[in-house]
Amino acid sequence: MKNRPVVVGVSSIQQKGTFDELDEPLILMDSAAKAAIRDTGNSLITDFIDEIRIPKGFWKYRDPGKWIAKNNNFKNVPTTYVTKIGILQQNLINEACLKIQNGEVDSVMILGGEARYKILRSIIENRSYEEKVLLDNPDFYVKAKEDLYGDEELRELGNMAVGYYAIIESAIRKKEKESLEENIKNIGNIYEKFSKIAAKNPNGWIDKPFTKNEIRTESDKNKMLAFPYNKLHCTSWNVNQAAALIICSEKLADELMIDKSKRVYPIASTENNHMLAIQQRPKLHESKGMKLAADKINEVIENLELNIDAYDIYSCFPAAVKMSMESLSIDTNENLTVTGAMPYAGGPLNSYVIHSSVEMIRRIREKDFHNGMVTGISGMMTKQSFCVWGNKFQKEFIFFDVTSAAQKHEKPCDFEETTEGKGTIIGYTIFENQDKELKAVLYLESENNKRKVVSSSENNFIKKLRTNEWVGREVFYRDSSILSWEN
Repeated sequence: MKNRPVVVGVSSIQQKGTFDELDEPLILMDSAAKAAIRDTGNSLITDFIDEIRIPKGFWKYRDPGKWIAKNNNFKNVPTTYVTKIGILQQNLINEACLKIQNGEVDSVMILGGEARYKILRSIIENRSYEEKVLLDNPDFYVKAKEDLYGDEELRELGNMAVGYYAIIESAIRKKEKESLEENIKNIGNIYEKFSKIAAKNPNGWIDKPFTKNEIRTESDKNKMLAFPYNKLHCTSWNVNQAAALIICSEKLADELMIDKSKRVYPIASTENNHMLAIQQRPKLHESKGMKLAADKINEVIENLELNIDAYDIYSCFPAAVKMSMESLSIDTNENLTVTGAMPYAGGPLNSYVIHSSVEMIRRIREKDFHNGMVTGISGMMTKQSFCVWGNKFQKEFIFFDVTSAAQKHEKPCDFEETTEGKGTIIGYTIFENQDKELKAVLYLESENNKRKVVSSSENNFIKKLRTNEWVGREVFYRDSSILSWEN
């Protein structure tokens, strides 16, 4: 098959040091692009790159793709895409593979990067952080059609991702019948393994691993961000990292005489793009769409008689790891990460899947694995993806989007409109608000089987929430506050 998609160039860039030693995101991404071009072994690949796809980060550039193309002397002006948070990072790869397979384009570059560490150093060193101004728009600016949040949860939690995931974690904990202590202990055991992998990864952010006790114990350097999550449970955004990969047709790879040892193939991918606010999900600990996408990728693996040697499970927060494992029917005995996970290897906003895919491709090139799976998450466990990479191409790149099926299987719960009543707690978390006071946010199912999000700053109640499991218990609410509770 002449148009079979194949990865021929990959790169990842990481910087540490003082403010003056660090680059802004544009230069980081440009460095990653240059390294991926070199990695192909033939710089003429730039004459055939038809598209550049970049997931939007914290940076303010309108269209970094055109600037990078010009800075690397691309023969033609590529079509550029910038995708906002809410679009699966894997989708950029899938769209490229499908267009190559259909003969619409010859080659696509996908890259992303962040320089939050440089911003942090600017604060520490009292320096002024500035970015290059790029005001021209990309050819396509892609954003999600639906909102990520319900009004009540947005009022109580804002955009605080850790809060939403901590609430999901409490629902998982209840489902698994774990005590609070067992839950914290089990997370620490998994994350200790992750940190050891990250410390050995040349592209990992941390230099030494953390023990399970360090991970689960609150301290000045490991503060509770949203119960039961501490800082060391959470993705690390403050990194200077960029990554890139170049995908082209096998025909073009042959014409450019790109070494076969460089070639790794996208075998299959599935996506769920059905969006439901957490407040409206029938079960906080479950996504029907995620399960459908996982079942479909497992079906492909079985039909092709493949063995998955390693995974990189998207690891922004422990709940994401657990839900991915549950949907794939795998356990902690598997190789769950090749990077060392987002809290320790680094979690550059909205581009980690590019990094994890690059690392998986490298490991397949090095013959550590024959086949590996990379998973992805967008939003608050809102959308999910699975992708299998391998050293041998199958009949074609296989792709399934299960969104329509998910919409039929998972209907949104209604919002509770009454201002006073009784509800059963289905999830909760605790965190410090802007005034440094503890606040509890609780998701309730009302007596009418509808959803309500409420909060409390009552210290005695918050102490109870941290001491014993309260998912499944009943409370009384008025407006957006807890009025009273049953012991």
